[in-house]
Amino acid sequence: MNRARMVSLLGGLVLCGVGTSCIARDPASITSQDPDCLIPAIKEGVIAKDRKIIPYLVDNLQSDDSAVRFYSIDGLERLTGHDFGYVFYADEDQRKEAYLRWKKWLAQQ
Repeated sequence: MNRARMVSLLGGLVLCGVGTSCIARDPASITSQDPDCLIPAIKEGVIAKDRKIIPYLVDNLQSDDSAVRFYSIDGLERLTGHDFGYVFYADEDQRKEAYLRWKKWLAQQ
């Protein structure tokens, strides 16, 4: 994916997030199934450098929601310095091997 397309995609994700915030809903939670509440929790955890969220971020790499996958891999990269070849916008089969590398890494921690 070229840089211009990536920037456009990320811009769209940000705009989607602005229109669907966690206001008047459940509070931000790293265990939420609602992306509108999960994504703010991911952001907060990463800013706080809270490594306890890492297992949740790894699990979220399997999410059906591409924004959840984006924020999860971004958070993992910021907290661990690794990406293990994970690409949030790849199809499920392409993401699976990198997800399994994350699971193996997590088991070794």
